[in-house]
Amino acid sequence: MPTDTDEQQETETTTSTTEKYDFIEDLPGVGPATAQKLRDLGYHTVESLAMATIRELEPVGVSEKKAFQVIQAARSSVGVSFIRADQLLKQRQNVARLTTGSKALDKILDGGLETQTITEFYGEYGCGKSQVCHQLCVNVQLPVEKGGLNGGVLYIDTENTFRLERIVQMATHLGLNPEEVVKNIIYAEAYTSDHQMFLLENADEIIKANNIKLIIIDSLTAHFRSEYIGREMLASRQQRLNKHMHKLTALSRAFNAVAVVTNQVMAKPDQFFGDAIHPIGGNIVGHTSQTRIYLRRASHGPIRIARLVSSPYLPDGEEILKVTENGIEDVSEEEKATKSRGR
Repeated sequence: MPTDTDEQQETETTTSTTEKYDFIEDLPGVGPATAQKLRDLGYHTVESLAMATIRELEPVGVSEKKAFQVIQAARSSVGVSFIRADQLLKQRQNVARLTTGSKALDKILDGGLETQTITEFYGEYGCGKSQVCHQLCVNVQLPVEKGGLNGGVLYIDTENTFRLERIVQMATHLGLNPEEVVKNIIYAEAYTSDHQMFLLENADEIIKANNIKLIIIDSLTAHFRSEYIGREMLASRQQRLNKHMHKLTALSRAFNAVAVVTNQVMAKPDQFFGDAIHPIGGNIVGHTSQTRIYLRRASHGPIRIARLVSSPYLPDGEEILKVTENGIEDVSEEEKATKSRGR
């Protein structure tokens, strides 16, 4: 009759022999032909397969049972399973934070932007959304002790707003070598919503090979807004946005990266109380963006107001910052006083 010690040893042996797979061909039941079909679908790594659903693997032509086995093997390899809350607490220690460049904004974000979640910046034209994205491209390459993640950037540009000149300015101000900084930015311009989704769905191999720690989509909704016009196309647009956002969430979790999207806004002229400015994308984008930050201009000059609108655990908050040729910076007490007197 086995003792408690025997059972404990058996459990430890089972746990320690969990297979680790480096390539999708190594997964049980995945041959060369199936591996190629998976890659054609956008699954290039074990990490991305671990976040897939059985339904998403239907085009490969495998049975539901086999798809389940492949996904389970991938999840076992990367450690995706039921765990106790105390173990989850230990895992949360792996969550890193990326500085925005503003200590004031970092403060209301509890230290910066979280990995493994989506942070959304929304606001009107010229409020500084793309400027924040440029700053993050530089900051992520800083060492951890300076608020960075020692990693690269995957930047999907949908409005042709990415400018290397700004990257060079910001990198120089932070004492980094601009030539090295730009080498660590993987850039793609998306020409349609389909192209935008295709780029993200085939990004996992690039993310893994280039130590990507920041994924940016600027802007998330521009193409969807221009291509899906009219109420009759709203359902189709929302379904595709939902799929797109969930893919971004899966990549950020699989590779412990920060995911950032910018969003356009619309005005509601029939709203007479409160702020009539609302982000595009409705509840779909609202539910999948774990952290939402509303950016708006002050009355004049470089001052911007950043409001934390939504977070899973942080209270709402508001801070002011400024956009200068050096990038995103804090506002001095003297400037705050001047702004206060100008109200």
